[in-house]
Amino acid sequence: MRLIQNMCTIAEYPAPGSTAADCCLGAAGRRLVKIAVVGASGVGKTALVVRFLTKRFIGDYERNAGNLYTRQVHIEGETLAIQVQDTPGIQVHENGLSCSEQLNRCIRWADAVVLVFSITDHKSYELISQLHQHVQQLHPGTRLPVVLVANKADLLHVKQVDPQLGLQLASMLGCSFYEVSVSENYNDVYNAFHVLCKEVSPKQQPSSTPEKRRTSLIPRPKSPNMQDLKRRFKQALSAKVRTVTSV
Repeated sequence: MRLIQNMCTIAEYPAPGSTAADCCLGAAGRRLVKIAVVGASGVGKTALVVRFLTKRFIGDYERNAGNLYTRQVHIEGETLAIQVQDTPGIQVHENGLSCSEQLNRCIRWADAVVLVFSITDHKSYELISQLHQHVQQLHPGTRLPVVLVANKADLLHVKQVDPQLGLQLASMLGCSFYEVSVSENYNDVYNAFHVLCKEVSPKQQPSSTPEKRRTSLIPRPKSPNMQDLKRRFKQALSAKVRTVTSV
């Protein structure tokens, strides 16, 4: 998968539930993949999204802006229109998760979810199991594709969560795990979204049906003009033979 280089800016679209963005992308006839990026406040969700879409790292963002971004990408020969929803940070209270209706709408809207925690914040890691359960509850009857991302891998001097814990959690949740440094390594960010896009939108291979195979064996009808020419040629040849014989 690679980003289309001639799209140099990120376009912001209306919030999920509005059809304006979907219509804009759908008009091009491309498959639309909708991804929500979810996690605690301050784990680097916005930086992760912007890094994936532009390959750039910008340190300062407006927190909890909840912007929706879109970009076209190529994945295994197919051009996809990807919408990535940056969501407000989630808070935990005594009664459990505190998820706004806006966040719930974003999760219901999504085809896949990126769960993000920071290796410098153990509480953000502890939040993931509850958050994953909440995501699945909002998609009853289906198993939504999920990838787990541990951000800020470069901040080893303040690390609170070991990679092994992330691997164990991902194994328990049944999803892929990536430990990334958004500020230093684009490839790991790219790989996390790449895997998720493949799960949501696998390349559909055309398959021929028995009826189509039988149809292909039926010979094409000959051109009437060609048949007429052959008939005339045979007539002329027969007439010439008769003339020679009579002589």
